Amino acid sequence: MKIHTLQLGPLRANCYIAETAENQCVAVDIGGDSRLFLEFIAMKKLKLSKILLTHGHFDHIGGVEEVRKATGAEVYIHSDDVPMLSSEGQSLHSTMPFMSFSPVTKFITVRDNSIIHDGNYEFTVIHTPAHTLGSVCYQCGDVIFTGDTLFCCSVGRTDFPESNPSLLMPSLKKLCMIQHDLKVLPGHNEYTTLDYEKKNNPFLQRCMM
Repeated sequence: MKIHTLQLGPLRANCYIAETAENQCVAVDIGGDSRLFLEFIAMKKLKLSKILLTHGHFDHIGGVEEVRKATGAEVYIHSDDVPMLSSEGQSLHSTMPFMSFSPVTKFITVRDNSIIHDGNYEFTVIHTPAHTLGSVCYQCGDVIFTGDTLFCCSVGRTDFPESNPSLLMPSLKKLCMIQHDLKVLPGHNEYTTLDYEKKNNPFLQRCMM
């Protein structure tokens, strides 16, 4: 599967564009800069069919509504993060008052172990609450999109109002239980691998004890 990466929005969150069939793609998180996103997929001659959201913070959903309206793509999010799609406070957008807020008005909810089919691929939802209650990872073959659950040698913050730090270790344990190596594509910063994180990430090492 060919995957393109854009860094969008004021916090430069990673937006992944995965080609799932000829001239067809899905996007994982669109944190802003909808015009740039739409120009990119037009340049690549790709039709966007789905937008998979790892969670509902503004830096991951900021460009979603504009792109959804322009493309007709379906939007997927865990049910626990649905309130963030229409709330400037819960999405933390209120911390960036210079930005306009576009509520996401149409979406499909997912839960743990939901499977989303697109083109020649399927994406399995792994519910990993902590950073937000509805945080999820999407596994597709040997790739996992981890949003703000897992970073290279770190994890997402759990001190926000919609976070729950007590859920972090159980969520990471789900990832530790995956037996084969995966390429980890996080919501911010560089990519890594699951085997590397098991050996070097202090949070994953704790949950493996």
